Amino acid sequence: MLKDILFNSVVIYAVLILFMRLMGKRQLGELEPSELIVTILISEVSATPIGSPEKPLYYGIAPAAVLFSLEMALSLLMAKSVRFRSLLAGKPALLIAHGRVDQRQMRRNRFTPDELAEALRNQGALDLNEVEYAILETDGKLNVILAPGSRPVTAAQMHVQAPDAGYPLIVINDGHVLGENLKILGKDERWLEKYLRSQRIASPRDVYMMTVDMAGGVFLSPKER
Repeated sequence: MLKDILFNSVVIYAVLILFMRLMGKRQLGELEPSELIVTILISEVSATPIGSPEKPLYYGIAPAAVLFSLEMALSLLMAKSVRFRSLLAGKPALLIAHGRVDQRQMRRNRFTPDELAEALRNQGALDLNEVEYAILETDGKLNVILAPGSRPVTAAQMHVQAPDAGYPLIVINDGHVLGENLKILGKDERWLEKYLRSQRIASPRDVYMMTVDMAGGVFLSPKER
């Protein structure tokens, strides 16, 4: 009995990981309604062979495969039809437009003033007077566009040529040197050792995280003792 439970658990776990990988890398809070429902249902039906080892594995795998196939078909339809996507996932809602709170949209989306203020704080907008637009996306995330006078000044607006530092790559991950990333950056372990010595760090094993960009910018976080 115990052997059957363990075997079923491993197989179901592997199948679910495969399905989730094929569905994409979204965070749970970013799932569309249909994706969230399918995720919950798949986890429920897949648990049947684990809790009842006398039942065949396909009691859990078959329904999960059907639900996954339905979700993939719906995703393809939503990608091809804007109208179908709007019907299934809804449309973004302007909670704030031109600096004014749209109370009708707030009520329609069951958004309270407290929730709006909290969501704006999470976006770094403390003063509602600085907000030009606040868009509630279909995944429940609030995107904020500041008023022109409150937006950060860009290098283009200041007529300054900003250097392109490129994408920072991790070269040390919890004490482990990522040689492939060093090679992409045009550096080697000799350069790395020299830089660590300049920071009074004896070994990469003493580094929790280190990133380097194409312009040579370095972020270094030593391990805590």
